[in-house]
Amino acid sequence: MRFLVTGGAGFIGSAVCRQLLMNGAERVVVVDNLTLTPAIFTVGHNQQ
Repeated sequence: MRFLVTGGAGFIGSAVCRQLLMNGAERVVVVDNLTLTPAIFTVGHNQQ
């Protein structure tokens, strides 16, 4: 299954993305304007 997550660079959105990927999502696309979150710290810390 494929998912689109809006606000995926934030605290909750990044947790949702991780859970989707851990539960077998085929693809997760993130859309975020990156104005309120230091996304590199939130999203990038669990990459494999």
